Amino acid sequence: MTSNAPETRPAGYRLLMKRVEQVVAEIEAAGETGAAIQVLAAAVIDRLRDALGITGGRLYRRVDGGYRIASTFPAPRPEIVGLRVSEDYAPVHEALENGVVYMTADDPAIDREFEARIGVEGFAAIEVGEERFLLSFDVAHGAHRDDVLFSLGMLRHSINQKLRQDRMSEVFEQARLIQASILPKRVPVYGHFDLSGSTRPMEKVGGDFYDFIPQSDKILGLAIADVSGHGLPAALQVRDIYMGLRMGLARDFKIVRTVERLNQIIHKSTLTSRFVSMFYGELEVNGVFIYVNAGHPPPFHLSAAGEARFLEEGGPVLGPLAAATYDRGFVQLAPGDMIVLYTDGMIEAAPDGPPGGEGAEYGVERLVALARSLAGRPAKEIVEAMLADVEAWCGDAAPNDDRTVVVVTSPLGTPA
Repeated sequence: MTSNAPETRPAGYRLLMKRVEQVVAEIEAAGETGAAIQVLAAAVIDRLRDALGITGGRLYRRVDGGYRIASTFPAPRPEIVGLRVSEDYAPVHEALENGVVYMTADDPAIDREFEARIGVEGFAAIEVGEERFLLSFDVAHGAHRDDVLFSLGMLRHSINQKLRQDRMSEVFEQARLIQASILPKRVPVYGHFDLSGSTRPMEKVGGDFYDFIPQSDKILGLAIADVSGHGLPAALQVRDIYMGLRMGLARDFKIVRTVERLNQIIHKSTLTSRFVSMFYGELEVNGVFIYVNAGHPPPFHLSAAGEARFLEEGGPVLGPLAAATYDRGFVQLAPGDMIVLYTDGMIEAAPDGPPGGEGAEYGVERLVALARSLAGRPAKEIVEAMLADVEAWCGDAAPNDDRTVVVVTSPLGTPA
């Protein structure tokens, strides 16, 4: 907007860039969305008053068919708060079309009566928050048009980026809470077996999943899965795995039928470009372990004598093939034995260096050897030691995948 302040000399772009960068820094330091807008208003006036002659302004909030003045800055003006302007008003329309607008008092599109009512002579504004808000400014008479548009255009980009980050942070936080509610909060007590599991997402939310699912006093379900990709889309697909698996088991489907139904759910989901590797098994109280491996890195059964057997029976990953079929396998967990379930983020973890270098990946052989050295320890200690060993192997390299491991042991001295 324009007022009767003294003329302002056109500012050099280097100076404008410096001033705008200062404003952007203050925007980035703001916390929530509302705070970011208030910081923007205060920073614009403080940093750009001399360069552009900006002395004040108004925050418009979108309402049906237009915008209403929600607040004024730096000084409150309650007499104009609540005034409404149509989105068809030419300056508002241009702001929505181009993101930024600057019209002087002699522009025929200006409604002089309305502008006089709020005490200004022109219209300078930016659209922010995907048209939820307009920030309108009082600009001194004689301000350089290109400088105003240049500066406000950069400010609009920065504040919109901030608002998008805030919204995405809220979405990720909700996804994190959902995922936290899905993962087991405690390990069930089941017969004489010792169980533990843990996951380390590479981002705030991840695509790895594990679960302990009591079926009866004599059957405990064990699941581990890995959704392709990372972050929010993968976390949402994890939710489908959790719900689909539990719904199938609640209907007393046999283990193979449960996996086949889950494959159909994933195939029909909106995230059809993704696939899921999953291993699901049912441990009976007598140590019989029946399982289906749906394209997952094979868990291994480690006998008390140190012999490893990989659990590979099953079929393809979930998702790509609607009519995929699966076989089941079984193994006997005797006293002193151990079963280790893991995702590929464990065995494919690698330190920084040339990709594909010999011995760069942690590897399943190293995981099996570590399991042998940890035999006889509590399952929780084994899980923590495995995750710590993989982390130590990678050194300072940032994780390139989520890491999850689940361990089940049958301690020596328990009934065979």
